Amino acid sequence: MHVIESGIGELIQPPDLNAFREWNRGKKSRALVDKVMTETEAVSRFVYDGCYVGTELYGTVRCPMSLVREVVRQGKRDLRVAGQGVTELDLWLGAGLVKKLDITYIGLEVYGTSRALRRAVESGQVESVVEWSNGGITWRFKAAAMGVPFIPVRAMLGTDTLKYSAAKVVECPFTGQKVCLLPALILDVALIHVHRADKYGNAQIDGISGFAFEMSRACKRLIISAEEIVDTLEIRRYPDRTIIPYYLVDGVVHAPYGSHPGEMVYCYARDERQLREWVEASKTEEGTQAYLNKYIHGVANHQEYLELDFIHLRVFEELESQR
Repeated sequence: MHVIESGIGELIQPPDLNAFREWNRGKKSRALVDKVMTETEAVSRFVYDGCYVGTELYGTVRCPMSLVREVVRQGKRDLRVAGQGVTELDLWLGAGLVKKLDITYIGLEVYGTSRALRRAVESGQVESVVEWSNGGITWRFKAAAMGVPFIPVRAMLGTDTLKYSAAKVVECPFTGQKVCLLPALILDVALIHVHRADKYGNAQIDGISGFAFEMSRACKRLIISAEEIVDTLEIRRYPDRTIIPYYLVDGVVHAPYGSHPGEMVYCYARDERQLREWVEASKTEEGTQAYLNKYIHGVANHQEYLELDFIHLRVFEELESQR
């Protein structure tokens, strides 16, 4: 195909689909084994310095916050990151863990742009920032899940998003029209929070499924955190809800309120009080570190994090029950 235009962004994780297939054949067990572990165990086993890691979903919706905080607690370094994040990627940026970033959007929604991102980029802490549309990053995961090196789309054409991406524009061999080619994106590790899972890793999501389907099939290692761990018979009652099958999963973590201070559809709304606390704290480097010390380094695990805010969470639960 004739390449008409190329984005100037770095291709942070060049796709090697043959190697990915070999990984899945050789490293992914199909056995029904108990994969339940703590956040500490899961992050220690599967997340490593320099790995390419992705989080799902976007905004403050169903984010794997208990896992995200554990990554900060263990001080993983030089991470290459993909996601559509707000608080979760903001915490990693504030903690100085991110080296390269495939970015769609990192902001604080109604509270404005991310100060942590601005400081990290302007200081040179983040060495490379590559832009993609929200759909673009999802389609890159879809290409990897499909086992193809790229996926053709019409999105991003004629925009600066394309200019600062690593996409290419080609002449379609069938129509002669311009088509944008998005390279497949294979993660080393993916972090996904779900409503329920069994001990083997069969995972279900209520409401919007986001890009959990694509991401779970585009990663070498997958850590699932779940609001509930249920019996496999319960999973089998509603097989249409099982977005992620067990054989894709490497670790299952029981994490009630695992998306807090974000929201979990049908379970709880987002915690505006703590989100505003982060917004104010993240305005300065000193405030950021104070927040991280209070909510991450000052507690040993997710349970202690919840206990730190126990009184507020009880009020939060009561308000939710009255909705």
